[in-house]
Amino acid sequence: MSFVTFVSGRYLRTRQKRAFISLITVLSIAGVTVGVMALIVVIAVMAGFETDLKSRIMGIRPHLLITKKQGPFTDYNQILTRVKPIGGIETASAYITTQVVLRTTTRAAGAIMKGIDAVQGKSGINGVDTSRLATRTAVKGAPDRNNQLPGIILGKELAAHLGVIRGDTVYMISPRGMLSPAGHIPAMIKFQVADRFESGMYEFDGTLSFVNLTQAQKMLRMPASVSGIEIRLEDMDQVKGISNAIEQVVGRDYTIENWKQMNRNLFSALRLEKTVMFIILALIVLVAAFNIAGSLVMMVMEKRKDIAILKAMGATARSIGRIFVIKGLMIGLVGTVLGTSAGLVLCTLLERYSFIQLPADVYYINTLPVNLEASDVLLIAVSALFICFAATLYPARQAAGIDPVEAIRHG
Repeated sequence: MSFVTFVSGRYLRTRQKRAFISLITVLSIAGVTVGVMALIVVIAVMAGFETDLKSRIMGIRPHLLITKKQGPFTDYNQILTRVKPIGGIETASAYITTQVVLRTTTRAAGAIMKGIDAVQGKSGINGVDTSRLATRTAVKGAPDRNNQLPGIILGKELAAHLGVIRGDTVYMISPRGMLSPAGHIPAMIKFQVADRFESGMYEFDGTLSFVNLTQAQKMLRMPASVSGIEIRLEDMDQVKGISNAIEQVVGRDYTIENWKQMNRNLFSALRLEKTVMFIILALIVLVAAFNIAGSLVMMVMEKRKDIAILKAMGATARSIGRIFVIKGLMIGLVGTVLGTSAGLVLCTLLERYSFIQLPADVYYINTLPVNLEASDVLLIAVSALFICFAATLYPARQAAGIDPVEAIRHG
């Protein structure tokens, strides 16, 4: 053990004559511990919300979207043939989307109709068999088997608003109809509710409905064109490289959007909120760092004679300063280790036992999601140690500048 480390450890372990200095040291350790623990827990919970929200959104929305810049998208089959062989693509299928009105005998609601290829590609509706959209089902109570209806899948909240369950019928009305001698007649098709989905996002559950692509084309009178092509990837984090590969294949007449671009406002807000919370909670560690600086300054004042004797024995000003830097870092290290351990334990308990319940009528989940990443824990620990190190610089400089002659004369 070096001379500097030995003296720092003695100063940390020995009982000071003034109990107030020892109390400040204990409070400093406690402050760093609480600050680091709070940072780890809050950042883990916010990362959990972001991950859960991302998974729910990506359960409905595609990872990549191909649309045509000008004119109708009529050559979608050729584009699909070029795109599907690209590595990393799980599914690729055409879609149509538009705003419609859904009506029952007693209720009506505005909705977004999305026509999907229920046979070729996954639509991203978790837990729902989309193949039901590809078949027509007989109307309940109808003796004629030719009297059959296409299927529709509704969001949970939309179905509840319309008051329908599986097997009920709804009318879909689109403003894109036809002209007649009596004027413009909206297009209207009768559907049978094949199923309903629940994403946990009211934006989707309250407005979205899925039908088969051919039915959507028939209703919108665009049998040879679609709105675009949606693509789901095996790994959504590889979206940039695959997007570049698709752009080279399809050419410049098409626009390619990835999930980061389509949801940039939401995820930018989440990242900003996470950064702000990190800064706010880091103030707890900063307050503890002020306590560390205060305790070291008071110890320098108390140990002036000891410092003078050490300098008279040959200790350099640099080694004297390092003594107090190391002592402050020891306090910060103890607090950081305790806070990190407490934060990891608390996050593990939250994830395993879910003892904090959230009101279901306010949040889309009923327990706190936890996603603890090693990079976040490392960043928090390093930041706490850096703040503690910065708090030791002024006391160390004061100790290094003590004149041994003056200190012994007035000691």
